[in-house]
Amino acid sequence: MEIQQWAGLSHALQTIVAASLVFAACVYLPRLNFKAQLAKLPPLDYEGGKASRMAFIQSAKKMYIAGYKQFKDRVYRMVDIDGSEVVIVAPKFLPELRRLPDSVLSFPKAVNDTLEVKYTRVQTEEPLSAHAVKADLTPALVRLNPLLTEEVHQAIDEDIGSCKDWTPVPIYMKLVSIVAKVSGRVFVGSELCRNQEYLDAGINYTIELIGAQRAIKQINPWLRPFYAPRLPQVQRLRQRERAARDFLAPVVAARRAAEKNPDYQKPEDLLQMFMNRGDDFNVKTPAQFGRVLLGIIFAAIHTTTLVTTNILYNLAVQPEYVQPLREEIRAALAETGGVITSRTLQKMERLDSYMKEVMRFYPPGSASFNRKVLKGFTLSNGQYIPAGVKIEVPSFAIYQDSEFYPDSETFDGFRFAKLRQPGDAASHARNQFVTSNEQNVAFGYGRHACPGRFFAANEIKMILCRLILEYDFKNMDGSMTRYPNQEIGRASNPDPTKLLLFKKAQV
Repeated sequence: MEIQQWAGLSHALQTIVAASLVFAACVYLPRLNFKAQLAKLPPLDYEGGKASRMAFIQSAKKMYIAGYKQFKDRVYRMVDIDGSEVVIVAPKFLPELRRLPDSVLSFPKAVNDTLEVKYTRVQTEEPLSAHAVKADLTPALVRLNPLLTEEVHQAIDEDIGSCKDWTPVPIYMKLVSIVAKVSGRVFVGSELCRNQEYLDAGINYTIELIGAQRAIKQINPWLRPFYAPRLPQVQRLRQRERAARDFLAPVVAARRAAEKNPDYQKPEDLLQMFMNRGDDFNVKTPAQFGRVLLGIIFAAIHTTTLVTTNILYNLAVQPEYVQPLREEIRAALAETGGVITSRTLQKMERLDSYMKEVMRFYPPGSASFNRKVLKGFTLSNGQYIPAGVKIEVPSFAIYQDSEFYPDSETFDGFRFAKLRQPGDAASHARNQFVTSNEQNVAFGYGRHACPGRFFAANEIKMILCRLILEYDFKNMDGSMTRYPNQEIGRASNPDPTKLLLFKKAQV
């Protein structure tokens, strides 16, 4: 009897050992192979040694520049903000990368990993939003610009006011409110663009999402499925989704009821564009529209605010640019009787150039073209990029390369206006704020380049037109030193706590 029990136990142990070996082979051998393949790519040598996670957090911009100098025509690897390794690809390979299908190189999967989409549920792979922006919103800007102009004037009157004397203005917070209102006119229409629930989401959702993402990253990956959904930061995102559903539901219902009237004129805003195409993408309910809208809010409102704040922080200490910009804006408006049209905005080449040069010096991040490799591939120089790794392009280092930007360390606000002077279509297209190419990847590159950049550019220009024409502004202490950006890892943000002094300009 004991022998039979021992034999049974021995057989069970053999089964357990065999299963454990199979599990280990399935789990650890691919990891070992991945590490072996990744190790073949050269590491960044930063200040005499392999760069650390803390070095990336504190000095990422310097690390990207150092890597660009060491590996300008090759691929290398360096530590990321979470301690993993990321592969940095030289810009010369971008034409090769853009030809790879999404099954090999995925933008949404990279975003999913970064933003912990499994738990935050921010929309990154919903095709309806990108399709509606590209096919419907961008062509409609010609008709929407007058409405946007009205919203810009009203929002600036509300949030900045007359400023008859020098008035301290927390410009970042004022701009995020202005951008939320102006964007809302296009996103959700006149019924909701000043709805308090919408505005609260527009101003705070991005901050809450990043807070949730950071909290999730603190949890061991094995424990996240259990603990992450219970985090208060994640629960707050669920509340946002319910609130978006609730403020959209009556508007969606009213519009659907009105559609039964053959004389009904559908409004021209992004919500209606979602409704028009919802059946094609199986997005039909207010809850679904709400989640898509929150994804748009995350992508648009704070990004536009960051760019506009950076521009104003520059102008506050570069008054020599203000008068030429005012003259250009006045001349463009004079041609249309003061009405801002698409053609009016196109005429403002100096303003467009100044925006682009500020973006070159102060991009939102030191890297762009973030992708996750789903299937390994070999570049034309023979370097193999293994599946599972994330890649990116060192955008800030590219912007500091004198081969692409002569005298690159000097700020020249009208640099790109001068480059348009040959007058040919190629020079004009290559040097616009919204242009995406191998030397300018601020808006991404290839088929996943930001589809909303044309709307964002129009919105920024309209806000700047009003502020530049009607106000003087300067640093709070009167200094001529630009407020420094806050640098954490690859992110670079204007300090939201700084004040600018505003005063009504003497015309």
